[in-house]
Amino acid sequence: MMRNRILIYVLGFASILYTGCTDLQEVRLDEAEFGAEAEVVSGAIAPAYGYVSWVWRHTNYYGLQLIPSDEAILPYRGGQDWFDGGKYIATHQHSFTPTNDLIGDGWNEVTTNISRTLSALEVLRPLAEQGDSEALSALHEMIALRAYLNMLMLDSWGLVLRKESSSELSEVLRGSDAMDYIQSELLSVVDVINTDRGPGRLTQAAVWGLLARLHLNAAVYRDPYGTPNFTQEDMNAVIQYTDNIINSGSFSLSPEYFDLFNDDNNSNPELIFALDQRGQLRREHSRWAYWSISGDMFPRPEFPSADGTDGPAFPPDFFQHWVDAYGDVDPAEADARFFQRNTIVPEELQDLTGLSPLNDEDHFYCMVPEEFEMDRGVLRGIKWGPRKGDDGAFITCDGGVRIYPLQLRTGNSPARDVGYIDHTLEIDFSTEGSYHNTGYRCAKYQFSRTSPNGTNFSSVDLVLMRLAEIYLMRAEAKLRNGDTAGALADVNTVRASRTARPEQTPPPLASIDLEIMLRERGFELYWEGFRRTDQIRFGTYEDSWTEKTSSDVNKRLFPIPQSAVDAASGIDGFLEQNQGY
Repeated sequence: MMRNRILIYVLGFASILYTGCTDLQEVRLDEAEFGAEAEVVSGAIAPAYGYVSWVWRHTNYYGLQLIPSDEAILPYRGGQDWFDGGKYIATHQHSFTPTNDLIGDGWNEVTTNISRTLSALEVLRPLAEQGDSEALSALHEMIALRAYLNMLMLDSWGLVLRKESSSELSEVLRGSDAMDYIQSELLSVVDVINTDRGPGRLTQAAVWGLLARLHLNAAVYRDPYGTPNFTQEDMNAVIQYTDNIINSGSFSLSPEYFDLFNDDNNSNPELIFALDQRGQLRREHSRWAYWSISGDMFPRPEFPSADGTDGPAFPPDFFQHWVDAYGDVDPAEADARFFQRNTIVPEELQDLTGLSPLNDEDHFYCMVPEEFEMDRGVLRGIKWGPRKGDDGAFITCDGGVRIYPLQLRTGNSPARDVGYIDHTLEIDFSTEGSYHNTGYRCAKYQFSRTSPNGTNFSSVDLVLMRLAEIYLMRAEAKLRNGDTAGALADVNTVRASRTARPEQTPPPLASIDLEIMLRERGFELYWEGFRRTDQIRFGTYEDSWTEKTSSDVNKRLFPIPQSAVDAASGIDGFLEQNQGY
């Protein structure tokens, strides 16, 4: 039995030491920020649910899933932005070490959130034992939330933390022990947890989905460094739990793919579990909307400070999957999930021959600021949007703002100030490959229209589980069990569902194998935090792609942050570093 015992407060102390002089205390979400009433049950669960926002922050766990995979790369932009001690470069190249800040911050926020679930459980258990039905219901949710967070720990660091009381020692479980513990936690609540709280709360359907994920990845979780052995028993469990969700009739696939990531997505019937924001979280996740897009794009012209950050982009390798799938047909025309055109440039303005920001003063169209909507999905080439003048204010027109081809005003590219932003396919860690315009960008999430400043208090829920993933998990389990026809039918069900733009509804696949299955998960779930885990499960994580050649299987798990190991060093054998570090 691979078990160690460790004080969870030691881990928390390590987190504080590791982040040093940060604003961790300042940004912790309390029940007021989550919008909960000042009563015991809501006050107990709000900090635990609300902190999920900080776990999935772009520079915490979200970036930790995105950057090591083949779907995202973040160079040192123009030798000016996003170096951050080299943590993103090292993470993408799989050369990370126990002192990597991205890994440390991800660990700190997940362990902090686990501590918050424990605090909630200690409040709720006595009330539940006294017969408080609301407390009992909330107790089940906190058990499920703790299991979910421990799944994040298991997936990234190969361990979980088991602890039932703040006065007790915690246990560190690995391998099969960790898998069994999470399974037992989820099974303990699956038949009694609520069924109708909506996607912002953990429900029976969400627990079924977590159990399906657990069994789908069980072969990797039991033996993270070996060749996965996908048992029929595990795959049957995946099929059973996904069947429960699909056959419940409580969810349906969204005809418009990008509606899943819009302001009103809380009511989208495809969502099963999401971080419920709806204008309540001050430090919310417009970061998923703005991290990738150009720093010269202003998606909400009514808020001049709301822009992008020129963060990560798609490596050419990931775009090649779309090319392989559709050949001579542009994926924007072939697949509604790839792109949604919202910025409709008048035909007479589309030809930019001979134009540049130096001579295009009259080459614009006018739009009311509140009506501007940027394109979504995979952003390529020259994009249009509001432009600022030398005084830093938007250039206006009668009743609105002028919409121009975006001027490159950020970074040190030779095209700065004199050229347009042209998102190119090629991006790498070279000087030319790191300019602020390089790389196709991801704009999956809408900039919230309910936000008072374009960034905070968004109403766009952060999607953590949805019905399409459930279909794809069932398809993969069927495929690994030899039911190719059943797998193909499930994948084609998802593809056929995106009917809002019929000309871009992806056509049905004629056949499927594991390579196409992985590709299809990439098309449906890109930049939602699944790709690293998928690549490990499908055996491609040790492959080479842009700026990444490492084939070290030890990199499937991240190192435990050195600060956490050091903080536990006084207790012999309590927290051992992961293999290979």
